[in-house]
Amino acid sequence: MENQTQVLDRGPFFHGTKAKLALGDLLQPKYESNYEEKRISNYIYFTATLDAAKWGAELAVGDGQERIYIVEPLGDFENDPNLTDKRFPGNPTRSYRSKQALKVIAELKTWERHPEAIIQQMRNHLAAMQAAGTAEIID
Repeated sequence: MENQTQVLDRGPFFHGTKAKLALGDLLQPKYESNYEEKRISNYIYFTATLDAAKWGAELAVGDGQERIYIVEPLGDFENDPNLTDKRFPGNPTRSYRSKQALKVIAELKTWERHPEAIIQQMRNHLAAMQAAGTAEIID
């Protein structure tokens, strides 16, 4: 894992989800993925851009309310190789992952969703990738 001093920025950091969390709660790795039912994720993922956090909330599995939390990494983290190496060289999405907890320090109560047609287009794209076997997650 990279040391925090080698990461591109220091935040603030966001986590988009449908889980209802309280201030002070810890988001931990080794729990079910936000995006793939019955998959246990070895990392907890987060971002320093509101746009990526919105996608996280909008694409999360389940029927709960979409939420964006402001989080504080409690240990080392690294660039998310699922995005930086595969899709967006240089990490313009400012996406990260950690094997250590994130602490919920606030909830972003007001934010504008992507248009529903764009969200559905992204869901269709992700479903096509899964069907083609190209949706591999490096975890």
